[in-house]
Amino acid sequence: MAAACPCGSGASFADCCRPYLRGQAEAPTAEALMRCRYTAYVRRDAGYLARTWHPSTRPLDLGAGLDEVEWRGLEVLATEAGGEGDDAGTVTFVAHHATGVLAMDALRETSRFVREDGRWLYVDGDVA
Repeated sequence: MAAACPCGSGASFADCCRPYLRGQAEAPTAEALMRCRYTAYVRRDAGYLARTWHPSTRPLDLGAGLDEVEWRGLEVLATEAGGEGDDAGTVTFVAHHATGVLAMDALRETSRFVREDGRWLYVDGDVA
């Protein structure tokens, strides 16, 4: 049985985020990129995070802290624009995680994305 994708889409990892992480395809929507970036956090893939972070807001060290959080689940709450025909969009989500043996928490964010040269990029987000 194929492993489920960490992004919560219900599809297998092979049929969902893996082609994006490997650079075999580009995420077609802002939501697809957000889900794939969540999967990159789960898999501690700093390279993918760097490639999909807009250069104007990208931190210098994306690998810092990746090993300190265990991501436990993703819920997409809302999307605004960000479709295949759009140049910008937002995705609101909750990402559940643990930072210690019993320290469960959740990150709620509305992320902003832009499409440049046919590629969606994460710009920034407002954490609630």
